[in-house]
Amino acid sequence: MTCAACGVCLPDGDAASVVGNAAMPRLLPLLLWACFPAFAAGQAPSDSTPGLSPAEYEVWARELGFAQSVADGDAGAFASHLEPGAVFGAKSPQPQRGRDAVVAAWAGLIAGDPIRLQWYPTMVAVGGSGRLAYSSGPALYEKAGAQGPDFRIGAFQSIWRRGDDGAWRVVFDDGIRPQPATPEEVEAFRNGRSVACPRPPR
Repeated sequence: MTCAACGVCLPDGDAASVVGNAAMPRLLPLLLWACFPAFAAGQAPSDSTPGLSPAEYEVWARELGFAQSVADGDAGAFASHLEPGAVFGAKSPQPQRGRDAVVAAWAGLIAGDPIRLQWYPTMVAVGGSGRLAYSSGPALYEKAGAQGPDFRIGAFQSIWRRGDDGAWRVVFDDGIRPQPATPEEVEAFRNGRSVACPRPPR
């Protein structure tokens, strides 16, 4: 089957394939894991990491709020993080175009049925105009099974735009198929999440 979000072909029986027409969330090729050691370890920035700019701090917090909307199963809050013309699965042959299409495609993931999705940022950068931003980080899928949960892990990449109202919303998002996760990778993901944003400069 082909994921409606990213156009990646999934073999029958793959845990990710149960999403069907739902969006496969926010995954970036695992090459990024080899490029950024802290990212590969699933670590959030530490106190020794230079603080983000005030705008980057806002995007970081907004990304956490976006993930929380899915954790809470709140479709309305999820939609509030999207541009009206948002494009998800931007590189796929059939991307979701528009807020309503994205929300509809993500309905199963927002409900957490049958897959529970978690993610958090480990990198945020705001462009010189102050209107566009990039965010990335790890994403974890959890599917209940008779032999215990099945975990898959990947990474996301998103482009945000600051609206005239000052709020950041996702404009573009894309992904690839997640990979089976080892217990160590699941633990690293969970240990790497921080509810606090890196401190902005004073």
